Amino acid sequence: MDAWAHHRFALESFFTPWHGLLYSGYALLAAVLVIRARHGGRLSPAALPDGYGLSLVGALLFGLGGLVDLGWHTRFGIEVDVEALLSPPHLLLAFGAGLMVSGPLRAASARQQALDWPAVASWGLLLSVLTFFTAYVNPLAEQELFAQSGNALGGAGVVVQSLLLVGTLLSALRRGPLPRGAATILLGLSSALMLLVHQNFELLLPLLAAGLMLDFLIAVLHPTPARPQALQIFAATLPVLLFTPVVMTLALRGELAWSFTFASGAVLSAAFASWCLSLVVFPSQKFQ
Repeated sequence: MDAWAHHRFALESFFTPWHGLLYSGYALLAAVLVIRARHGGRLSPAALPDGYGLSLVGALLFGLGGLVDLGWHTRFGIEVDVEALLSPPHLLLAFGAGLMVSGPLRAASARQQALDWPAVASWGLLLSVLTFFTAYVNPLAEQELFAQSGNALGGAGVVVQSLLLVGTLLSALRRGPLPRGAATILLGLSSALMLLVHQNFELLLPLLAAGLMLDFLIAVLHPTPARPQALQIFAATLPVLLFTPVVMTLALRGELAWSFTFASGAVLSAAFASWCLSLVVFPSQKFQ
């Protein structure tokens, strides 16, 4: 909601209703973590369930980021556009938020069990933080990048956003098989939040379709650490499944200025980069 307000209104103060929503939500989560971490009248991260110690660290960093942000706004004014994403206090807030929302996935890893739905939602929120703070190189968010022929930043965005999604899914698959529909939920959650900020709701259905195709591909390939070749095929195919429905939707709506050569080359570049990332995360015996 705070990001949406920054896109809709000319905010001139730190003290806004949107910051109130942001920091009151943070305060509630931080209070829960602090209460759970109290032991013998002292604050002890060891008192938290496994995996949530770093969430408490994230809460402390987020609070520090909020104080720094207040001083930063007072000294340098309210940031706009890309400046807001690259503001050092905002990056500290992003790091703290990432640590907070990733507690359930660390907890699932500590239990050495297959990922459950809270862990999947945690991955989705973590991916949302990553996609939000790279919106300036995300054609799914900055849709005008699709409307400019041969836009270099848009082509780079296809690679960057593919790698973020591939990295998230490969990291999840390292911890065991995903629940059915996990890719759709993960991509749908992060996409819905991003599209809410940028008001690009026409892309929600093609992105959900991409999530369903990814879940189907997972069901067919059964990518697991014991099957690195399947994981590598999955990683290389992901950018094609992610961007094809989006590009086709925009082309049918007359909102795509990219040539076939540029669009296909950007997707293939993303596929190659994603395959290379999979070789690092899950090396095949043939490449060791």
